[in-house]
Amino acid sequence: MKIYDAADFGRAVRTFRKAKGYTQQQIADLSGCSLMFVSNLERGKETAELGKALAVLATIGVDVRADARGGAK
Repeated sequence: MKIYDAADFGRAVRTFRKAKGYTQQQIADLSGCSLMFVSNLERGKETAELGKALAVLATIGVDVRADARGGAK
């Protein structure tokens, strides 16, 4: 799944969370974030803290990878 902006990131988080069968509250509790943070993250709020966002992804079992565009190394 390619992510180009905060909205794409939020949609990805929501998709993976729902696929695992978690509620936003469960993810908040397991990742040490607030329910409001998880909600804002899924809505693509651009001021979301990266560290917390990565904790949410780790909680739902999603790895993050950065690749150069166009196959450049």
